[in-house]
Amino acid sequence: MNVNHWRHKDEKLKKPLHFLECGLDDVYLVSGYEVAKTPYGKGVAVKNVDALLRAIGTKLATEKNSLTGKELRFLRKQMDLTQPELGKLVGLSGQQVARWEKGEYKIPGPADRLVRLLFIQNAGGSVDLRKLLRKLEAREAPTKEPLVFEKTAKGWHTKKAA
Repeated sequence: MNVNHWRHKDEKLKKPLHFLECGLDDVYLVSGYEVAKTPYGKGVAVKNVDALLRAIGTKLATEKNSLTGKELRFLRKQMDLTQPELGKLVGLSGQQVARWEKGEYKIPGPADRLVRLLFIQNAGGSVDLRKLLRKLEAREAPTKEPLVFEKTAKGWHTKKAA
């Protein structure tokens, strides 16, 4: 990601934060966080982290074409499901879910879509299922763009990567 500096309203000029704590490699925050010195080194405080995690999950569930193993793990954990529990929901074993999460096998389309719908329902969202499924069907190759989020007065939202 191009490491530009960002300023959001009353915040100081700062670099985007590579938010690895969510378990994904490509999530950055351009606002909504503070870095502070602690007795143990630098500490990062993210504002309304639960809403951020929900926004990341919603972006994955509605925008990404093929979920990666890490993205599947992220969505599963946000739904507070174990691998066996998710396996039962998609009609397979927990061991199969583990294989997907490790990247040993590609997640088949029907399971990928079902996990997305489960996440949206779990997050309290509502979506036109036909419209979403058509949108996912129309996607071409997987995108490698980072997911960039900013905190606004209306909550966490995605921002185009610089």
